Amino acid sequence: MAIAQRLHKLRQQLLERSLDAIIITQPENCRYVSGFTGSSGSAGTLLVSHDSAILVTDFIHFEQAKQEAPDFDIVITRNHAQRFAVLLSRQRIEKLGFEANFLCFADYQHLAEEASNMQSGIVATTGIVESIRAVKEEDELAFLEEAAGLADGAVGHIMAEIHPGMTEKEAAWSIERYLRERNSEPVPFDIIVASGPNAALPHAKPTERTISNSEPIVIDLGARVNGYSSDLSRTLCLGDQGDTFPRIYNLVLQAQLSAIANLEVGMTCSQVDSLARTVIEQEGYQEAFGHGLGHGVGLAVHEEPRLAPNSSSTIMENMVFTIEPAIYLSGWGGVRIEDMVLVEKGKARLLTKTPRNASFQRTI
Repeated sequence: MAIAQRLHKLRQQLLERSLDAIIITQPENCRYVSGFTGSSGSAGTLLVSHDSAILVTDFIHFEQAKQEAPDFDIVITRNHAQRFAVLLSRQRIEKLGFEANFLCFADYQHLAEEASNMQSGIVATTGIVESIRAVKEEDELAFLEEAAGLADGAVGHIMAEIHPGMTEKEAAWSIERYLRERNSEPVPFDIIVASGPNAALPHAKPTERTISNSEPIVIDLGARVNGYSSDLSRTLCLGDQGDTFPRIYNLVLQAQLSAIANLEVGMTCSQVDSLARTVIEQEGYQEAFGHGLGHGVGLAVHEEPRLAPNSSSTIMENMVFTIEPAIYLSGWGGVRIEDMVLVEKGKARLLTKTPRNASFQRTI
C-alpha cells in the first residue's frame, strides 16, 4: 500500500479545508492512513499535519506499530485518556480537525480540554478520509476481488447443502465454516439466513426456524481478505415456487439489471439509486423497498459511497459498491439480490459472479 500517497491526499484535503492538522480515531481510517492494524478494536490514534505524522498507541502495540506504520513517528502512552495531550504537546496547531462521526462525547471533552490548554481551536469534520478511501487502489482491488470470490464459493456451497428441515442457524454456521476453512479472516458481518416471514427483515438474525419448501430464503454473506470485505446476497426457494416468488424475484432482478447496465461515471449516487427504484415503483412496491440501493465496500463492509435517494456523491472510476434492490412483504418474506461492482472504464463490472437468473432458484 502507498501510505505516502495517502498522506499526500489527506494533506491536500487539509489545505482545502484550511486545517493545520487532523486527529484520526476511526479504526478503518487509522488503518488506511497509517497501515497500523491494531487489535481487538484498538487501532491507535493519529495526528497528521502538513509536515508530520504521529501515531500514539500503548506498550502492547508498540512493536507492531513500528513494523506496520514506518511512515509515522510512534509514541507510547500508558493512559488512553491522555493520548490527545501527548499528541498536541508535540507541535503548535491553530486549527485542528477531528472526526465528528466517530469521537464519543467523553473523548471529545478530553480533546477539547487539551486543545484549550494548547490554545488550539478544534473543528468538527466528516468524511475526509472516507472520501479518499472511496476510490480504490490497485492492491485494494486485488483483495476485494479475492474476498468476492470467496463469497461466490460460499453461496455455491450452501446451495449444495441447504435442504428442508435445516435450521437457519445451521445454514449460517455451514457458510461461516466454509469461509474460515478457506482462509477468510473473521467474517465482516453476521451471516444472514432468513426464511419465510423472517426474510421480510432486511437485517434478520438466523434463528432455530426450520427451512421449508415453497418459501423465500434470503442469504447474505461476506468474506474478508487482508482486512477487505465482500458482501453478496441471493434469494432462493426450495420446491414449488408458486406464483408470488417468481413475480417478486424477477421484478427485483430487473431493477438490479437496470442499475448495473445504465450506471455511468459522473452520475450522482441518487441517480443510480433511481435506476433501480423506478422499476420497483412502477409495479406499486415503492413502500416495500425502504433502504438505499447500495453502499461502498472496503476496509468496512459499509462505507462511502452511499447509493440512496438523498445521496449527492458522484460515481467515480475505481469505486467499489453493492447494488442490492429488494422487496420485503410482511408476513410472506422478501427478495434481495446483491452484488458487488467495480466502476471500470466508466461502467459497472461485476466482482461477484454467482448466477442471478431463474436457474439459481433451486427446486427440490
